[in-house]
Amino acid sequence: MQIEVVTLFPQMITEALRFGVVGRALASGRLAVGTEDPRGHTCDVHRTVDDRPYGGGPGMVLKPEPMLAAIRAAHARLPAGSPRVCLSAQGERFTQAHARALAERPGLLLVAGRYEGMDERVIELGIDRELSVGDYVLSGGELPALTVIDALARLLPGVLGDERSSALDSFSQGLLDWPHYTRPDVFEGLAVPKVLLSGNHADIDRWRLAQAVARTWRRRPDLILGRALSPEAQRLLDEFLAAEAVEEDDRG
Repeated sequence: MQIEVVTLFPQMITEALRFGVVGRALASGRLAVGTEDPRGHTCDVHRTVDDRPYGGGPGMVLKPEPMLAAIRAAHARLPAGSPRVCLSAQGERFTQAHARALAERPGLLLVAGRYEGMDERVIELGIDRELSVGDYVLSGGELPALTVIDALARLLPGVLGDERSSALDSFSQGLLDWPHYTRPDVFEGLAVPKVLLSGNHADIDRWRLAQAVARTWRRRPDLILGRALSPEAQRLLDEFLAAEAVEEDDRG
């Protein structure tokens, strides 16, 4: 997969991608990431990419000319059918479903904004969709762009050592992940659940799903409410809620 990032700080992207899973994906050729600096598309000696907002107010706004020129230059290097995505606080919340859909595309253009934002005409003329990595404000779109790249890289064939890893990640099945344990069996008085030491894979799978359902209900019930679970997950959720109700009655 080929990804291009339009950014005022190309080194933030290239340096961060050298490590871990993404670094291995780049080294193997399964992923390629390029950058395009809007400053390279300016015409003045100061390489100006921002200006004061019309209507007044604090901060500066990225100018349409260098931004759109950079987007078009980067997009021209990508295969046909590559979407143009702007990382923005105004965007739709980025999810694992978005990651899976984008990983299936031949390429991807990511635009990292800065300052108070960019001229709205850049969005209208050069962007297909806006995505947000969360309901908070960052100094720029570089960290969100890296987040998206990392999420996509994990889904590319051959990137992870075990292809099951991405399939079992949190959110992949619409649930949070279950608890994980490794050696030693007992650590500071806390023991690994016996089922994980049993060697009974059916019991282990059932325990893991039950833990994932319970954890999701406690921490992120919004992932479950109004959504269809698998029959087994729904049965385990019903059992968990029944047990919770009994405990509540006992406490009451």
